[in-house]
Order: sequence, then structure tokens, then C-alpha cells
Amino acid sequence: MEHLISPYGEELVDLMVDEPRAEALKLATLNAPAITLSPRQICDLELLLCGAFSPLQGFLNQADYTSVLNEMRLTDGTLWPMPIMLDTTEAQANALQVGQIIALRDTEGFMLATLTLEECWAFDPDREAEAVFGTRSIKHPGVAHLKQQSGSHYLSGKLEGLAAPIHYDFADLRQTPREVRQRFAKQGWSKVVAFQTRNPMHRAHYELTVRAARELEASLLIHPVVGMTKPNDVDHYTRVHCYKEILDKYPAATTALSLLPLAMRMGGPREALWHALIRRNYGCSHFIVGRDHAGPGQDENGNDFYGPYDAQEMVTAYQDEIGIEMVPFKMMVYLEDEDHYVPITDVKEGARTLSISGTELRRRLAEGQDIPAWFSFPEVVKQLRRTYPPRSRQGFTVFFTGLSGSGKSTIANALMSKLLEHGGRAVTLLDGDIVRTNLSSELGFSKAHRDINVQRIGYVASEITKNGGVAICAPIAPYTESRRIVRSMVETQGGFIEVHVATPLEVCEQRDRKGLYAKARSGQIPEFTGISDPYEAPEAAELVLDTSDLSVDEAVQQVLLKLEGEGYFA
Repeated sequence: MEHLISPYGEELVDLMVDEPRAEALKLATLNAPAITLSPRQICDLELLLCGAFSPLQGFLNQADYTSVLNEMRLTDGTLWPMPIMLDTTEAQANALQVGQIIALRDTEGFMLATLTLEECWAFDPDREAEAVFGTRSIKHPGVAHLKQQSGSHYLSGKLEGLAAPIHYDFADLRQTPREVRQRFAKQGWSKVVAFQTRNPMHRAHYELTVRAARELEASLLIHPVVGMTKPNDVDHYTRVHCYKEILDKYPAATTALSLLPLAMRMGGPREALWHALIRRNYGCSHFIVGRDHAGPGQDENGNDFYGPYDAQEMVTAYQDEIGIEMVPFKMMVYLEDEDHYVPITDVKEGARTLSISGTELRRRLAEGQDIPAWFSFPEVVKQLRRTYPPRSRQGFTVFFTGLSGSGKSTIANALMSKLLEHGGRAVTLLDGDIVRTNLSSELGFSKAHRDINVQRIGYVASEITKNGGVAICAPIAPYTESRRIVRSMVETQGGFIEVHVATPLEVCEQRDRKGLYAKARSGQIPEFTGISDPYEAPEAAELVLDTSDLSVDEAVQQVLLKLEGEGYFA
């Protein structure tokens, strides 16, 4: 391991070991416990190993963790706003012992690093959520991750890196802090302003960054996040193609593009300060901070989690200490009569301005409508249209849910026939019984097994949807959370229509040709949905059908009309 002195006199941590030490660690972990890292953990590990999280020497220990929550500082007083933690399950934590060496592996089993365990403790997700995100609401993606995806225990100890995570995409744009600094030094860039983004860049972003670099007399680093961003963001492959297209519009001698494999927390002010510290480690002197930077959206009551300028104020308050100057993101608007962009603060009274919101852009893409050149460069729009074709050419999933005997399987079969008759897309039926036979024959009917079964259906449906087909799913799917997970999997790939077949229980029992309800009421079938196990009715299904007085043809017609209304048929 070594340290690199940065242009600002700070040490850049490097946790990669030399070859002899790597071989020794491989031998030492042959029979050692191992942890398969999640995508978020892999992002954190990569940035720890290469020094992007300097001065951190590894995942935080308990004292530093507590100090970061309470004070935004490590125990030695160093400013650090975001806890970088290695979480694991209670079962795995109980199987570990202090002093053990643990192999940290990627999903293919490749060992990236080792952790010599020094501490293991249970943490309070509510306390962390309040301290870091200022809320306990699971509408906040950072809180949702803490409460729904994180393990119950944190691990800390000596971290030693054997290999960086492998990326097969855009290898020429993936550079470590050391490599970026060396590039700056080679090109003579002493003043560099960084621009962070997790979205495609359009004309307003271009005008903003050009203006910022010109006013500062600085070079520009476009430094987009390509790790984990906000759910339902544009995938990083599409975004990078957009960045490469827009890069040609900038002065080549003073502009660079590099990718940051960061797992965002959407933590508003604390996250903005964290982003600034990371850019300092990459050798930048200035950092553009946007309005509601890293904001996660709104809570259950429709209120923003953070104020619009909280992030800018946070970074400004600490900019002298961290050695990087905050540059406020000035909202740019297009003046139609003058055919150019200006900061919104410079717009004269009565001037006609034009803008397109993110929601409006997505609508235009979905409906195949024009996106004007004043809003985005044609080359960027072309890349977006490749990934987001009009709905009439997208794949989609129709997800039926309802009690046994509600009619969902019958409607699903009839819908499949109608869609095949219409033609234009491959159609696959994922009925509950079909899936149980072919994908989930080893599963029982406990809540855990039902969740696994429904999520398997969701995964297959997402793959069908991604490839332009139609997936028709008809499981009982009684639990809200598992249906939410399926929706999130599918919606990143195409359309998702949830249909609640809300036929009353008494009608379902009357139709029960197999006698399942009678057996359930007599106790012969345990954990039967609607009798001895709950059915959590959807609260926001796209369509609700009650087949008590509705024929199959009428029900299918309602589904087809919904699909047509959403634009899935030209």
C-alpha cells in the first residue's frame, strides 16, 4: 500500500496490496468465511480501494460511525458526512469471530479484498436514517435501502484490496483519482470545475457548464455517476452514450469525461458535501452544486425532503475546510425570441421563455413526439430514442393479482389469445400454476416462499419486457411488498399494468371446483390466501375488475382498452 500526495497537499489512500501479499491472502482465505458483496457494497469497496473516499482506510468502525452520524466527522476530527459501512445478516454476523480474515467476493465469486474482522455490531436503522437523511420515511430511497435491503449488523476491520471490480463497459472512461490527477497534471490543468450528473445532459446543462468554466477560467470535468442512482433513472449505458455525443460540443483542450462508480444515497445536503469531497480527491478545485442536489423527491405528503438550497448552503459552509469551492447551479432557461440560454435570474420581465420538464420529456419519448433542438442536441435525442422507443414499440407486462378463483387465470389466457391475434409482439403467459410447475416446484406456500415465487415471475417478466415482448402474469401475489418489487423490476425495462381482479371471497368460494377453500376452512390446507393467510389488496392498481357480473370477454376488453389508452397499440 502507498499514499500519493495530492496537488493540494493531502494524501490519497491506496488500499491495494502488492503481489506477494495478495498471494498470501489468497492462501489465508482458502477455508475462510466469505461475503458476497451487493452491487452497492461493490461500488463502496471500489472507491475505498482507489482512494476516492480518502481519508477513509476502510469501512467505518463503530466509533467513527457514531461520530459521523452525530457530528459529520471521524473521531480524529476529519470532516466526513456519509457512513460507509459493510453490512451483513444476523446469521452471518453470529458465525464470525473477531480476528478472522473474511474474503470479500463479487457475485461471480472473484475475491476483491479481505477484511480482518475487528468489530461486529447491530445497528439501529431508524437512528441512522434520522441522522443521515433527516427522515424515517421509506419513500426516501436511502431509508428504504436501510430498512428493506441492508443487513442488521455492521463489520469493520483492516481492509486489503487484491483486485478492483471488473468493468467490461466504457473501460477508457473509467479512471481512478490517481489517473485523473495525472491527466490534469499532464495537461497543465490547475483549476478544474467538476459537474456531477445522474441524468442525460441536454442543452441547458451544456450552456450551464460552458458558462461556469468560462467564468472561472477553469477546465471542466464531466463526472457522471454510473454506479447506483435513484430508482427508475435512465440506465448508465444510455447516459454515457449521451455524454459522449455532447462531449464533442465542448472545447476538446479544456474538457474531460470520466465515470464515477458511486452508489448514491440521495441524501441531499450531506450527500452534496460527500460529492464535493470525492471531487476534491479527484483533483478538482471547484464543484457545481445544483438546486436540490441529490434530492430524492417528495415524501408521503407531497413535501420535498430537503429545501431547494440546503445542499448549496451545506457545501458553502465547509468549502474552505475541504479545499474545493462550491459553484451554484444556475437554472438556465431558453429565450425563444433571442434563441439562446440565460440564467433564470437574468430574464427580463415579459421575456418569453421555453422549457421542457423531465416528465414532459418522458411523455414525448413514450409517445414518439418531437423533441426540439433548442431543448436537446439531436445526437442526444437519438441515443434516448434507441433505449426509449414509443410505447407502441415497447415491451410490457400485464400483472394480474387476486384470490384463487377470482378469474385472473381465465382472463389472462383470453388476453393472451387476443394479443396474439393482434400480432406485433411475442406473448408469454406466466400463470401461477405454470410457474409453480416449471420454475418453483421446490417451493412451499410460506410467506418467504411465496415472495420468492412472485419475484421469480417478476424477473422473467422484466426480461421479456426488456426484449420487447409481452408478459402476462397471473399469480395470487398476496403481498404488497413483493408486488412492489416486481413493479420496480419491470418498469425499468418497459410498461407495467397491474390488474387487481377484485372478485369477492364469497364468489371465489362458490366457484371453487377443486374444493380448496373447503379444505382450507377445515384446516387441511394451511396458509391459504383469504382464509388462513391474508391478501393485501393493491391500493393503486392501474385497473380493477370484479368478475362477479363481468364476462371474460368484457374483462379482456377493459384490459385492451387500458393498454390502448396507455399507447401500447399504435
